[in-house]
Parts: sequence; structure tokens; C-alpha cells
Amino acid sequence: MSNVPASTEAAPRAVNLSPLMMIAVTILGGWSLVALMAPLIAPYDPDAIDISNMLTGPNSAHWFGTDQVGRDVFSRVIHAARVDLFLCVVGVLPPLLIGTVVGLLSGYFGGVIDSLFMRLYDLTVAFPFFVLVLAIVGVLGPGLVNFVIALTLVGWVSYARLVRAEVLTVRESEYIRAAECLGYPRRAILFRHVLPNAFGPVIAYAVSDAVLVMLAGASFGFLGMGAQPPLAEWGVIIADGQAFVQQAWWICLFPGLAAISLGLGFAFLGDGIGQMQRSKVAI
Repeated sequence: MSNVPASTEAAPRAVNLSPLMMIAVTILGGWSLVALMAPLIAPYDPDAIDISNMLTGPNSAHWFGTDQVGRDVFSRVIHAARVDLFLCVVGVLPPLLIGTVVGLLSGYFGGVIDSLFMRLYDLTVAFPFFVLVLAIVGVLGPGLVNFVIALTLVGWVSYARLVRAEVLTVRESEYIRAAECLGYPRRAILFRHVLPNAFGPVIAYAVSDAVLVMLAGASFGFLGMGAQPPLAEWGVIIADGQAFVQQAWWICLFPGLAAISLGLGFAFLGDGIGQMQRSKVAI
């Protein structure tokens, strides 16, 4: 029997979250809760028109005021959180999955697959990200579905390049060479050994990319190429209030602050994950 006390043999490691991670978890957790409980939190129907209360400033009945047709801005901002958080997920997940598979195969096998990917990458990065997405949405037509398709067609290339770079490093490791010499199936080597060790930076990048996706969704909604009125989305709400910004500043202010806060939450989370990874490497 070991002389080491049982309490010290299986002592769990404490998880210390950095201040950035704490702030990020608070912001993102808060907005997630708001999105889930939007029908219970919002005092009014976000699409309900009240002509008698057009362009009413913030007051006890309408905390964020009303817009040009009398809709409650607070209710619209709350319901818009659902759309923008949904965009953050569906705008990141498909490019992440496609890019991971392509980068994994390209980096590990090389050859023709790698050459084709690099030429496609060069072609994609030759154009600014927003310009290319805008061009694709312009061809497909405005709407959330086409916006997500455009993000996927453009965004997966960055993930594939990042995964490829990590795989090129991992595949030269001694334990990968040992697994190949022992005759392990390539599928097992790829998904049980190479991918887990190359995926850490990809997670940090995906979290940071959610900021870009959220801002792109709001921007395209503002331009009329993303979410379409009367759907409550922060970019759409800001676009609705653009013509009234001097007399009804609250229509643009509050959805803008909401978008900034959500963006900061994802940015802080990405920085926190990056700090955790750097600390593990230092250890």
C-alpha cells in the first residue's frame, strides 16, 4: 500500500481562469441567456407596430425607446441576440469543419492534394474577404442563408491553411513516426494522434473569427444583403434608424452597443484561450 495520503494521490488540478476568460464567460453567458429567454424578457412583440408611439425616447414604458413605426427597440434588441448568436455559430462551424478536413489531408499527405489546396488558397486571398463575400451574396441574392453560404465558401480556406501548418509540424514528431512504423491505420493516426495535437490553435482562431462573423452579419444586415426586415437583427435595426439618427439616436445606439459587447466577449475568449495555450507550452 502506498504511504502517500489518498487525498493527495487523486487531487484534482485547479482550473484558474484569467480575468479575460472571466469577463468573456460573463458576457457570452449573459447574451446566451438573453437569447434563450428572449420571449420572457422582452416586454413587447418585436414586430408589433404602434403608430401612436413613433420615435418615442427611452422612458419607463420603453426602456430603449421606439423606432419610426412605434416598435419597442428594447424588445427588438433582445430578440436580435438570437439571430446574431445563431450567425456566430453557423458562420464559424461549417468553415471550421470543411477547413479542418482539407487542411488535415493536405498537410499530412501532401502531393497533388496539397498543391491544389495552395493554388485555391492563393486565388481566394487575392481578394479582400468582405469584397468576395459581398460578391457571392450579390450573385446568390440577399438573405441569411445565402450569407452563410458565402461565408462558408470563403472562410474555410483560412481554417484549412492553419490546420495544414499545424499538421506539417505534428507529422514530423517522433510519436507519429513511431505509429507509422508500427503499422497503425492512417485513419487512426490522423484522427487520434495528428488532429488532436494540431487543433488547439484552430479553436482559438475560431473563437476570434466569431467576432468577424458577427460584425459581418451586422454589416450585411445594415447594407440589406443579410437579414431582411422586419426580422430583428442588430444590423437591420441600425439601418432602420440611420435616417433618424439626429432625432432618434437611441434606435442606432443600443443595438450598436449590443454588437460591441458581444464582439468583445468573443475577442476576450479568444485571447484567454491563447494565453492558456501559451502557458501550457511554457510549462
